[in-house]
Amino acid sequence: MKRIKAILEYDGSAYHGFQIQKNAVTIQEKLETSIENLIGEKASIIAAGRTDAGVHAAGQVIAFDTSSSIPPDKWKFALNSILPPDIRVVSSCKAPANFHPRFDAVDKRYIYLIHRKNSGKVFYSRYAYCDTEALEVKLMQQACRLLLGRHNFKSFCASGSSVKTYDRNIKECKLEEKGPFIRLDITADGFLYNMVRIIVGTLLEVGRLTYGPEHITDIILAQDRTQAGQTAPPQGLYLYSVNYG
Repeated sequence: MKRIKAILEYDGSAYHGFQIQKNAVTIQEKLETSIENLIGEKASIIAAGRTDAGVHAAGQVIAFDTSSSIPPDKWKFALNSILPPDIRVVSSCKAPANFHPRFDAVDKRYIYLIHRKNSGKVFYSRYAYCDTEALEVKLMQQACRLLLGRHNFKSFCASGSSVKTYDRNIKECKLEEKGPFIRLDITADGFLYNMVRIIVGTLLEVGRLTYGPEHITDIILAQDRTQAGQTAPPQGLYLYSVNYG
């Protein structure tokens, strides 16, 4: 048996997230079915992040074990020949037998896109949160800086999480306007359930002048989900890359 590591990109619009579920089509299901159809062997996929329904990926990392004779670097071509067009393998290689895409990650980077113009909604509605309301972007940028560092981010975690600790270290949190988009670029050593989308919803409240950027500190200290903003829609979120040092 050898362990294969692969980097994926996918459009999450048609899927109920990454993780396999009963009575729902998921990315993991498509991958495992494709592997079985390809070599007649079941494989259990491990992923760096279990993206939710509608969330996309540009750099999802997976691993699986196989006894197939397919060379590690050729899995990219083999899988792409039978996967649906909205799931692509960017690269594949052999990995150490103990490699784990999630536990070995040093940090993960997510991107969130907000489309700001009425024109173009028909094209971007599946790939960005379309919102044309007036926003104070400079205040949102100030709020981003207050999220940096290691904190207890319980206020930014959706219910249903079973984590042992809410402490996470945000290494980068940058928001900028690019053409018709506002783009949030955020990197951390790990993320809680819906953490990025709740951060976006909270930054939007700052942009709407619901409260000032300094209130971010109060929200963090409260350790209370009800104090943060709403969870932003999934279609603007991308798992952009995973770093293994």
